Amino acid sequence: MIKKLLIANRGEIALRIVRACKQLGIKTVGVYSTADEDLMHLRFVDEAICIGKPNASQSYLNTAAIITAAEITGSDAIHPGYGFLAENAEFAENIEEAGITFVGPHPDHIRLMGNKVSAINAMKQAGVPTVPGSVGTVTLHNAEEQAKNIGFPLLIKAAAGGGGRGMRIVERFDQLNEQVQAAKQEAELWFGDDSVYMERYLQNPRHIEVQVLGDGNGNAIHLYDRDCSLQRRHQKVLEEAPAPDIPDDIREPILQACVKACENIGYRGAGTFEFLFEDGEFFFIEMNTRIQVEHPITEMVTGIDVVVEQLRIAAGYGLSYRQSDISVHGHAIECRINAEDPQTFAPSPGKVTQYFIPSGAGVRFESHLYPGYEIPSYYDSLIGKLICHGQTREQAIAKTLHALDELIIEGIKTNIPLHRDLILKDPKFASQAQNIHYLEQCLLPKKTK
Repeated sequence: MIKKLLIANRGEIALRIVRACKQLGIKTVGVYSTADEDLMHLRFVDEAICIGKPNASQSYLNTAAIITAAEITGSDAIHPGYGFLAENAEFAENIEEAGITFVGPHPDHIRLMGNKVSAINAMKQAGVPTVPGSVGTVTLHNAEEQAKNIGFPLLIKAAAGGGGRGMRIVERFDQLNEQVQAAKQEAELWFGDDSVYMERYLQNPRHIEVQVLGDGNGNAIHLYDRDCSLQRRHQKVLEEAPAPDIPDDIREPILQACVKACENIGYRGAGTFEFLFEDGEFFFIEMNTRIQVEHPITEMVTGIDVVVEQLRIAAGYGLSYRQSDISVHGHAIECRINAEDPQTFAPSPGKVTQYFIPSGAGVRFESHLYPGYEIPSYYDSLIGKLICHGQTREQAIAKTLHALDELIIEGIKTNIPLHRDLILKDPKFASQAQNIHYLEQCLLPKKTK
């Protein structure tokens, strides 16, 4: 087993990793920027070391500083969490070259899946259905020919990125070249790579993802699926597991296809296949080669600790479970709690003056907050995740509503009202699964009337 793990992240995911390490008897090292010396997880690690200034590029994105911190503290493994360097193949490569275990996939697999074009090609070879799209990357020279084969409307996407950046919807032929150029410029700005590709624009899809684990030796399992369709500006807001309203005869083949794809490449660790689902068909869009923000809802319905499994696999112990061991029990919902103005969605950093978290059977709140904690302005606005489990989707919704009523975070503004009043109390959401446009088109306009 790993003896000492450096956690190359901050906030709630860093605290989550500490808990998994304590369970396995692994010593921990926390790193922090000068703006983060009061982070909660630093109270529970065995050692803490400052790696730079508040700007992420000088701390949490500083590969050399992180690896040096691991060497100084004698850490034999590094867990990247999510965000920051979690899907950076060069970072993983540098860690392994330093003789340190990277808790994650092989660098080649991160690189393969980090480029959307190569990922789509790999999925086609594995028999995973993909969105009809361009052959290779798109340039100003071949855009018109590629578009004719795809048809309109179509979507231009950054090959090296995600999160909606470098993305353009094109409805007419006369808009094409201008939008290709704009997408390439934005992709270069955000990802340092102006490569883009095109695919059919699905009108009203849902966003479904499949959680997988691989041992790196050709063995893999799935932990079923999640629905992550409730999004704002391509950023997930609320997730649930399992994905509702999908017949088993449609669900099962896609689960098996994801397992087969992992087995084909010898995938190691935790990963997530992301799909668009429309009119009974799944279309692969990308694979995330890391732990997901929303992994707790999978844990709630399967009873499997995904972070513990990451650590065991990285240490060479392989998979703890066979596919036949895994089943889904009940339904779980996760609300991402952000420090932001619920009216304008502007970030709301500041001091937490009052803090009370809900509890009870099937209620879990993961956060690094505490009374008096000063939320800095340098990082993502996610400050917590409320996860509730019920025997049915209806029970999970009811339990989440009550937990949101109990959740008190004062001194800053949060998006708790968005979850409680605009999503979970809406009859349309309660009655059935919704598509990716639901939150912006159906709920947010009501708010401005």
